[in-house]
Amino acid sequence: MTRCPECDTEIDLDEDEVEEGEILSCPECDVELEVTQTHPVHLIVISEDEDEEEDDDEEDSVVAKEEDEEEEEEAE
Repeated sequence: MTRCPECDTEIDLDEDEVEEGEILSCPECDVELEVTQTHPVHLIVISEDEDEEEDDDEEDSVVAKEEDEEEEEEAE
């Protein structure tokens, strides 16, 4: 029996039916969980903060690229 790392609810998962990297939801607290190990099954919480940070990084790189292009145009 595996437990949700967020709310400690028992989650009935069969080691042979899940794969590493698989994303699941806790039936109790609805948090997204990633399977990091299958024998025994180990779950980690997928933080929404990480997703937001990745989105912010992507936005920052787009803005930086646009600024670089503007500077190149001004230099010409």
